[in-house]
Amino acid sequence: MKKVVLVAGLLAPLFCLWIAGCASEREPKGFKIEKETVSKKTAEPTLSVAKQMPTEFKTFPIYTDDNSPDNNYIPSGWMGDYSSISYDSAYMTNCHGGSTCIQITYGNRPTQGAGWSGIYWQNPANNWGMSPGGFDLSGAKKLVFWVRGEEGGERIEEFKVGGITGEYPDTDVAGIGPVLLTQEWKQYEIDLEGRDLSRIAGGFAWSANLEGNPDGMRFYLDDIRFE
Repeated sequence: MKKVVLVAGLLAPLFCLWIAGCASEREPKGFKIEKETVSKKTAEPTLSVAKQMPTEFKTFPIYTDDNSPDNNYIPSGWMGDYSSISYDSAYMTNCHGGSTCIQITYGNRPTQGAGWSGIYWQNPANNWGMSPGGFDLSGAKKLVFWVRGEEGGERIEEFKVGGITGEYPDTDVAGIGPVLLTQEWKQYEIDLEGRDLSRIAGGFAWSANLEGNPDGMRFYLDDIRFE
């Protein structure tokens, strides 16, 4: 009888180790458990919460330099008196950063009879809400950009993020304006705190009218990005 008890006593630890090893093999794979997680009872809740936490937003450029691979959105949404606009994304004189900036000229002619003009940077190109697209910019706090006028005193009625409607509308809109430009580069920002940015097809836009610029105007943009 004593021999039976002795054998059982020796086998018991080995049996426990075998059970623990099997349990370890049955744990779900593909999850990265943090070093601080020490018990299986807390591992699953910790991982579940982590998967729901939003990732940190990284800078998302619209324009850094002409043809930069970092650029996002396309300045395809010409509006109003669009024939009165000229656009140069590779202007190389007195830029804010890098080697190029954007030069925009708005003539003083109501070519389409609108009396105003503007451009939307869109994704995909020419998307006025009739096709799915856009970017999920959740986590962005603001859109920042640099702008200057040719002579100073140029009036931009609005700089804007979002606002495209249609079958696939933008999830929110925000803007600033009117803005009077100077000859010196100045940084502006559009506050995006609390905005629903889960789908934004219209990443950036500007608009101006003939009433504020009866002789037309020329201005420059550079380093446009979400932060």
